[in-house]
Amino acid sequence: MAVLKAFAEQLVNLTVKEVNELAQILKDEYGIEPAAAAVAVAAAPAAGGAAAEEKTSFDVVLKAAGANKLAIVKLVKELTGLGLKEAKDLVDGAPNNIKEGLAKADAEALKKQLEEAGAEVELK
Repeated sequence: MAVLKAFAEQLVNLTVKEVNELAQILKDEYGIEPAAAAVAVAAAPAAGGAAAEEKTSFDVVLKAAGANKLAIVKLVKELTGLGLKEAKDLVDGAPNNIKEGLAKADAEALKKQLEEAGAEVELK
């Protein structure tokens, strides 16, 4: 299950170019042709005629602490350098940003760490 979840996360984070390349590989190698509408939407340029740019800065947002709130508070304290009370207030006030302006790999690693502790997290 964990392998499939990681695979699904990779698929969700593909760029438009990578989605188009994946569609071509599926067609050429396996004879699977994605719906034309889905490919057309994915390939459409952004407003103003410019190609969509890949996002380079991410915020990690705690949506909910989950069942193991104490572990999440401790982890947030460790990750942010906040005091215990401030970390608890941050967790209690979810949804809240945990870290802002991270590189994609760093944001994904932080998200994974929080999710493994039981938190509900998203990248923005």
